[in-house]
Amino acid sequence: MRVVLRSAVPALILVLGLGFLFRDQLKEIAFALFTRDMFVGADTDDFDPGPALGSRFTGIQASYQGRTVTLIDEFAGPRGTVFIASRSVDWCPYCMRQMIQLQEHKPDFDAAGIGMVAITYDEPALQQAFIDKYGITIPLLSDSDALSFKTLGILNGAYAPGDFQYGIPHPGMIIVDPGGRVVGKLFLEDYSSRVDAAAALAFASDALAGAASR
Repeated sequence: MRVVLRSAVPALILVLGLGFLFRDQLKEIAFALFTRDMFVGADTDDFDPGPALGSRFTGIQASYQGRTVTLIDEFAGPRGTVFIASRSVDWCPYCMRQMIQLQEHKPDFDAAGIGMVAITYDEPALQQAFIDKYGITIPLLSDSDALSFKTLGILNGAYAPGDFQYGIPHPGMIIVDPGGRVVGKLFLEDYSSRVDAAAALAFASDALAGAASR
């Protein structure tokens, strides 16, 4: 038994050492596996939190670049805005992958005249680490006290104050026209699924075109 233990210890130390040396690569592999099948082509369920279609988009109370933001007008494109509610870009792999994909498609949103702004419950310092690592240029707001999510009606009520996840929203998108009206929403009940960025752009473009024609 002692001989077995004696031979196993160096192997265990080697495994732990390799795990430490390649921890970033292992995290990226796990990240890719978790998020491999997360994107879908459309919102097909009846989960529908948030402001009603046709209503005015309410004000928010969030932090951005060291200042308080109460309106999303500064982030709007000529045709409107996609407001992206996300859980966390610090620990939620689905949220991180979605933001990375949206960033990849940002030139397409810009070309379509549609602005994007995202919001999570993370503290600004945690958001900045993600922004720096992945080169995110989509404005990322911090709603660390959950006031915005409460006002919008998208706060996840499954958690109580004091819980690690208290303050996260139901992840989704709210499409707002230049007049401040809510003209479309994309919310999936399964938090591990998100509408693909290209499909979200097509949906937002159609919703804004329909609103403009009315």
